[in-house]
Amino acid sequence: MINYLLEGKETKRLLFRKIVQADFDQWLPFHQNPLSSEHWSGEHTDPLIACQNWLDATFYRYEKNLGGMNILIDKEKNSLIGQCGLLIQTVDDIQELEIGYSILPRYWNQGYATEAAKRCMQYASNNQFSESLISIVHVKNKVSQKVTENLGMSVEKTTRYKTNPVFIFRIKAPCI
Repeated sequence: MINYLLEGKETKRLLFRKIVQADFDQWLPFHQNPLSSEHWSGEHTDPLIACQNWLDATFYRYEKNLGGMNILIDKEKNSLIGQCGLLIQTVDDIQELEIGYSILPRYWNQGYATEAAKRCMQYASNNQFSESLISIVHVKNKVSQKVTENLGMSVEKTTRYKTNPVFIFRIKAPCI
């Protein structure tokens, strides 16, 4: 069985670990900030329900070995700053390996998403999980588009994902 989780891995500033139910209260501010989900339709608008749905989806991924997000801990402050991970996704009826990332609003624009996603790319490459990696980014989400560009990814196509218009960014081996 392939282990897509980066549990125990780290970067210069970050430590990766599995998500646990006790992370709920620290992750709730992500769902309380309307900018966090402004581009995604079809998501629950009540922050408490949205946060629990997010955690439930992560636990389902763990159980079914579909990859999943890892909690990102700032090593210096020992604080939860976001999530990042490798996820099995189905896009246009094709199974793909995606780098996903979400950062708590108070840590935006500090390079954490890029740093964590680069570590995910390295982990995927070292383990030869896939010939390419994707990121699914809403067409209006300029900040996440910038992260993918920082990773060396480029737009492959525009499509719909869970009713949302998205760009599929891709990077192919040996670049990953």
